[in-house]
Amino acid sequence: MLDIKILEDLILDNIPDAKVHIKDLRDDGKIYAVHVVSPSFEGKSRIQQHQMIYAALENKINTELHAITIQTSVTD
Repeated sequence: MLDIKILEDLILDNIPDAKVHIKDLRDDGKIYAVHVVSPSFEGKSRIQQHQMIYAALENKINTELHAITIQTSVTD
C-alpha cells in the first residue's frame, strides 16, 4: 500500500511550486488520480507535463503504484 503523502512528497520534491491533489480511487493504496497545478508547466505540452509527473514517481510506478491517472494544469 502506497500512502498519499509519499506520492505528494515525491511530486513536490521535483516540482516544488506545485499544488497537488491526490485521490485513492479504490481505497487500496494502488490506484490513484492525481491533479497537479504548477506554473512550471507553462509553455510545456500536456505530454511534457505528464512526463514531469512520471519522472517524479518513476521509482514507485509498477512496484508499489499499480495505476495512476494524471491531470495537469498551469493554474487552478
